[in-house]
Amino acid sequence: QLQLVESGGGLVQAGGSLRLSCAASGRTFSRYSLGWFRQAPGKERESVAALSWFGSSTYYADSVKGRFTVSRDNAKNTLYLQMNSLKPEDTAVYYCAAASRVITTLQAQFDYWGQGTQVTVSS
Repeated sequence: QLQLVESGGGLVQAGGSLRLSCAASGRTFSRYSLGWFRQAPGKERESVAALSWFGSSTYYADSVKGRFTVSRDNAKNTLYLQMNSLKPEDTAVYYCAAASRVITTLQAQFDYWGQGTQVTVSS
């Protein structure tokens, strides 16, 4: 089992920044590709960003390109999501997830999920 715990969420004004972290334990972290997802009230969960095993490949949803940066520190077993220029429409619960694949954005292909952290962006 791989356990994932998100942190770093909170309330921020539009235009501000937050950095989310996802701490992993239980298995070899570097053998998993990772992803960030979010779910806004009344909406389906969507992929935000994805990162391959050693961080050489990344994916970003169009809505966050140029504003969000995903990274990983395999030595610290931690995944990050730096979020800049936040907008009210970024308000959601953010989840990290791990997949036994090189890289993927398909939710069904992720094996482990965190509990989520709330991000609220005020206008």
